[in-house]
Amino acid sequence: MKLYNIKKTTIIISLLIIVSCTDNFEEINTNPNGITPELFEQDFNHIKGGFAPMFNNIQVLTPEWVYQLQQGLNCDIWSGYMATPTPFAGGVNNTTYSLVDGWNGFIWDYAYRNVMFNAYDIANKTKDKYDQFYALSLILKVEGMHRVTDTFGPIIYSDFGSQASIIEYDSQEDVYNLMFEELDFAVAELTTRYNAGEESTFVSTDLSGYNGDYKAWVKFANTLRLRLAMRIVKVNPVLAKLEAEKAIAHEFGVMTVNEDLFKIVSPVYTNPIATISNSWLDIRMSADMESILRGYEDPRIASYFNISSQFLGEYKGVRTGIELIAKADHQDFSGIGEVVSSNEIVLMTTAEAYFLRAEGALRGWNMGGIAQDFYEQGIEMSFNQRGVSGAAAYKVDNVKTPIAYVDPNFSVNNSAPVNNVTIAWNDSDSNEIKLQKIITQKWIGGFPEGQEAWSDYRRTGYPKLFPVLVNYSGGTITTQFGPRRINFVQSERTNNPGGVASGVSKLGGPDNGGTRIWWDTTGPNF
Repeated sequence: MKLYNIKKTTIIISLLIIVSCTDNFEEINTNPNGITPELFEQDFNHIKGGFAPMFNNIQVLTPEWVYQLQQGLNCDIWSGYMATPTPFAGGVNNTTYSLVDGWNGFIWDYAYRNVMFNAYDIANKTKDKYDQFYALSLILKVEGMHRVTDTFGPIIYSDFGSQASIIEYDSQEDVYNLMFEELDFAVAELTTRYNAGEESTFVSTDLSGYNGDYKAWVKFANTLRLRLAMRIVKVNPVLAKLEAEKAIAHEFGVMTVNEDLFKIVSPVYTNPIATISNSWLDIRMSADMESILRGYEDPRIASYFNISSQFLGEYKGVRTGIELIAKADHQDFSGIGEVVSSNEIVLMTTAEAYFLRAEGALRGWNMGGIAQDFYEQGIEMSFNQRGVSGAAAYKVDNVKTPIAYVDPNFSVNNSAPVNNVTIAWNDSDSNEIKLQKIITQKWIGGFPEGQEAWSDYRRTGYPKLFPVLVNYSGGTITTQFGPRRINFVQSERTNNPGGVASGVSKLGGPDNGGTRIWWDTTGPNF
């Protein structure tokens, strides 16, 4: 995407506002009670305006159909969280591995227009001048754009803002290295300001629930570093360990209580999944969620999903990648429940921090404790977050396992369970089984944020998910492993073909959904 296209749109909108609002421009311009440019800058309003679009488009909050294309009909489904009863495009679409360019372009375009552009604009206004804002914008930029590189692989990052005819893509490895450096700056800057007792200038602008608290933002940044460190464990284990231990060793550490979790608090919008599921009936509980949650008799199921309106008293999921004939065949299965009924969209849970530490400890890293304790604390934190009791008995259950999936309307979709592990930690288990348990509980606790769950699934292979029964990829995406990425988008192929070529050259394979990105290797987990 060319920056001048974004600038052009911004300029046109600005001109329309001027034409419509300033017929008496001279009078307004000389009004002694008006806001002068100097006063405008004193309140940092020339900076603050760029933050709201960043917050609101990490996950698109509105319109709901954009969220559906940005995330709902890709990673939310490929993660095993949700399924659709709707046979979009005659059933030949992302859910059956025929990737739809017209859908997937929204992932790239909304991130660059709203997250990357505003991060770039804020940097130009604040770097070396108002570095507290620059630091905060870097954390949001990393949170927003790591999702993009984890979807496509190579992306435009270091050259964003270039006016060259070809805007080069960075390799994913280079993007990650830059993100670690940006987190270094942000953490150091905000830590210094907090320790100096500086009053936050971000209170009125902060849509995270942190109320501008620099220490809370640092803990989020440290946990984000821990997430990214774990992502690269199979391709650069030395750097992964270094960055993970850096996050833990910082004086503020990582998230430890549920008040630390990172969320977007919208003053206007409810989670878009609520509309997509409960009004449009386009998203239902997945067969994987039914198998695992019902098998474990997991009490979180009641906050995650609604009881089926067709099968009263039951939670019933839809299997992904089946032949869908009519929407009515599955639309009355379980919809998404109260977890999406508020104006708070959680993008990183404190439970995730504990599960990351559990995996790190399992790998022998210094995480400040042992794997079992972190694993069990992660379960407890997730139960507490959802206001559910019973964690003490749940976490020591060594009997219950996932159940078979039964489609009451079409038996061809039935399957024996595939993620066959119990819940309780067992020191005699292999590291592989322990990892499967960690990621399975991390997957349950992270619902409904499908982007992170899809990344974990690609990195580890867990939790094990039901394979699709219908695969229209033409052989580019295997039924065994599912989509590994999304191909570069049409807007870039049209406006920046040389850049796309540079991205393909750094991808290491053809530009399709079956090519693995940098950190997604075929190597073992240990």
